[in-house]
Amino acid sequence: MSEEQPILDHHDIILRPDPARTVVRPFALDYPSAYQVAGHSRTQAIVDRVLTLDDAALDAELEALTASLDERHRDVDTLLRRRFEEVAKQLDGDPPSDDARQRLIGAYFSEEYAFEAAALFNPSAVLTSDQSNLPEGAVRFALALRGIGEGHVSSVTFRLGCWTPGGEVTVDKASITAVPPIVEQSSDDGTTVLLRCGGSREISETVLFPVLPSQRQGIEDLRLVRFTEEDGEVTYHGTYTAFDGRDARPELLTGHDFRTFQMRRLTGDAAGAKGMALFPRRIDGRFHMLGRQDSESIWLQSSDDILTWNGGGKIVSPRYPWEFVQMGNCGSPIEVDEGWLVLTHGVGTVRNYCMGACLLDKRDPSKLLARTAQPILKPSPDQRDGYVPNVVYSCGAILHGRDLLIPFGVADNFTAFATTTVDRLLKAME
Repeated sequence: MSEEQPILDHHDIILRPDPARTVVRPFALDYPSAYQVAGHSRTQAIVDRVLTLDDAALDAELEALTASLDERHRDVDTLLRRRFEEVAKQLDGDPPSDDARQRLIGAYFSEEYAFEAAALFNPSAVLTSDQSNLPEGAVRFALALRGIGEGHVSSVTFRLGCWTPGGEVTVDKASITAVPPIVEQSSDDGTTVLLRCGGSREISETVLFPVLPSQRQGIEDLRLVRFTEEDGEVTYHGTYTAFDGRDARPELLTGHDFRTFQMRRLTGDAAGAKGMALFPRRIDGRFHMLGRQDSESIWLQSSDDILTWNGGGKIVSPRYPWEFVQMGNCGSPIEVDEGWLVLTHGVGTVRNYCMGACLLDKRDPSKLLARTAQPILKPSPDQRDGYVPNVVYSCGAILHGRDLLIPFGVADNFTAFATTTVDRLLKAME
């Protein structure tokens, strides 16, 4: 490798937010009890108004509604019936029994939500289980992205892509249809929920928006990892930050097919920090996790229980000017012959976020073997402007052979892609 060769190769593909992609979600379910109309709740008042419509007016409203929603949503009638069933629990008397009025009532308590209207960034990538029917040397990957919509609420959206090391990166066009999650089961204490996006026909149709009180303001920065158990079973786990508008807490997403997911709270004295990232396998029979428990350094924890994290200690702390404010991981560690490769982020002057890398010992990841003294990726003149300027950030890269694909968010606004090799990164470390 010549001294002039850059550490990263950049690709032309850019993923930008699309306000035309929407999900139908609940609207105005819980009015404060002080909001009364003629002695009834506002929910009941709205339903009473619908009941005053004659058949002709009812049909006209449903026809206009169908014309609007059928363009980009599937199974609209079922969706509206389900929403009516939720609203019916709030009514004072017996709910109407005719299907047309039930569907229209469901519509009045629903809204279209553009989940990625403002931003589409902070991606993580994993290899998919299905690697069939690909060009020679290519691999298929799933991409999880953070979308931001109205009210600055964060959701998770997905894409499917193909990468040929040494060649191009492509990402399939997203479906215009997006399928909201349905809560199948929820624990009494609100710490566990089972979600299903059963109507999703492809990965880009699956959208996870906040469903738990802990997530009211967002599901942020999912660090997706393809986890392999000791018996060879593969599960997709993802750590993310749940934010309720005041407090942030780490939670764990678990699934196999990108349609059904379990969300669970992480507990323990180490489970109070943002940016936790799970190792892709057990080490000496125990789970391992990276975090940022002191808000400025990378920490390491181990546990017998994937949901409980205690103790741990610092393994990488700020050393260089570009990371003097804080540093952390940019996704789960990646296993290479030489050890555990960890992409890192550092915050420096004027809140510039840059990316670097370090290498941890394979048998004892508490041992730091090497790290980059200079950023491998930093905001560039053509990739620095956006909602939050001067930020480049990733939530997870993928390895194929000795090649790395690194998707990264720019300015908390859009997503770009770069590639490199393990050897280039190791050469840049000291």
